[in-house]
Amino acid sequence: MIPFKFAVAGLIALASAPALAANGVAFRDVHETTTGTTMPAVVIYPATGPATWTELGPYQVAATPGLPVAAGRHPLVLISHGHGGSALGHHDLATTLVDAGFIVAAIEHAGDSHRDQSGFGTERVLLGRAWQVSAMLDMLLADPQLGPHIDAGRIGVAGFSAGGYTSLLLLGATPDFSRRAAYCAAQPADAEVCVEVPAVIERVPASRPTADARIRAGFVMAPFAIFFDEASLKQVNAPVFLYGAMADAVLLPGYNVLPVRDALPRLHTFRGIVGAGHYVFLAPCNPGMTDALPVLCKDPPNIDRAALHAQINADAVAFFRQTLAEPSR
Repeated sequence: MIPFKFAVAGLIALASAPALAANGVAFRDVHETTTGTTMPAVVIYPATGPATWTELGPYQVAATPGLPVAAGRHPLVLISHGHGGSALGHHDLATTLVDAGFIVAAIEHAGDSHRDQSGFGTERVLLGRAWQVSAMLDMLLADPQLGPHIDAGRIGVAGFSAGGYTSLLLLGATPDFSRRAAYCAAQPADAEVCVEVPAVIERVPASRPTADARIRAGFVMAPFAIFFDEASLKQVNAPVFLYGAMADAVLLPGYNVLPVRDALPRLHTFRGIVGAGHYVFLAPCNPGMTDALPVLCKDPPNIDRAALHAQINADAVAFFRQTLAEPSR
């Protein structure tokens, strides 16, 4: 869960690209009232107009600012990034979903992004992440440009790492922060969970549930899950497609993805990638990013991240097409 720094902006290596769809990209601010936080979001959507690449930070994204939204109402997928990440860390997943007819919105979590980790280890993030995604959904449905094109009965969520934890919160799981003591007794060397945060989690003055009944399905990758027990995960009454990295040294599978797999009542599919490390779920890196951020970008020799992402992204499209096929009743 190493912070994703954007000091590498401009290191994009332009390469030959496949044929593009006409995807639009828009930028919005999200305000979450319970924690009083404001943060940016990126929305990618089916559009009409020219198909081009746009350089956003260190990424080359298959979308163009300012294009009109394609006619009709489209299902929506909300993306939550990992600890210290960014709204564009899964841009290839986003554009693949948009190519398939979805609108995709990705938030940059206040207090837990590459720019700001001031809320790390506090309820402002541990609960606020879910409230922030719900606030983004509120904003999108009310947006005069995007709202009329969203099918409010067909909404899903996708998340990686702490974003996978966020997805489970939104789908009904309730965290128990007292579970950290037992985990840290067993894994005292876990720096981020057991060493680098205060022993007592800072509370928020006001609280509310984190579940959002408008969200009907979740695509969850390598979730942070030590705060969930079996009973809590049994509360997730929605289909979940679950991915794990079986050589994950950041979020040990035995304490995170595997207990989630075993407890979810509506597990749709589980795929464990043998030999893969935690960061394999981030978008493939260009050579400049790989040189600057090897921990995030380099995989073991037997792991082909680009090929894996072709499978992951295709799985996400098929999963959401099936689970969001009809409006909720």
